[in-house]
Amino acid sequence: MDAVSGAKGRKTADKTDSLRIIKKYPNRRLYDTETSAYITLTEVRRLVMSSTSFVVRDAKTSEDLTRSILLQIILEEEAGGAPMFTEAVLANIIRFYGDAMQSFMGAYLEKNVQSFMDLQLKMAEQSKGMTPEMWAQFVNAKSPMMQGMMGAYVEQSKNVFTQLQEQMQKQSEQMLSALGLKH
Repeated sequence: MDAVSGAKGRKTADKTDSLRIIKKYPNRRLYDTETSAYITLTEVRRLVMSSTSFVVRDAKTSEDLTRSILLQIILEEEAGGAPMFTEAVLANIIRFYGDAMQSFMGAYLEKNVQSFMDLQLKMAEQSKGMTPEMWAQFVNAKSPMMQGMMGAYVEQSKNVFTQLQEQMQKQSEQMLSALGLKH
């Protein structure tokens, strides 16, 4: 069972002692068991933004509904006027469903987003105490510091892609060996 975790956005095993449980009722209402109150998707979004660990469960079956709630939040954000994904990106993501590369694409995106989050955290740490003028120079794409950070991010992204390629190659070789097509 997966749950949304505050630890750098990674998923963790379901731990009911430190995990906030939200129940979803048939009337589509969400009930926060910690506050004993009904909450909205906006409030669930706030939990995500504050890195609060939580899981959303169906009130009757206890089925984990966390992913569907997170997808609803993304849908609302995308419809809100400043979308993150272009139609082309969304179409390409849809094309990966059912494709042999689906699991690799998911892993690639997850690792790449985590690398980007790490970069964002590093930028936030390095920008503490900066004046607006210093911040403008810092985020200037031509500044040596920004070039170094972006270079590190691109390098990390290439490494993730290379690791996934190697993993795909190993799996292909194993499959071919199992079929007796490769010695």
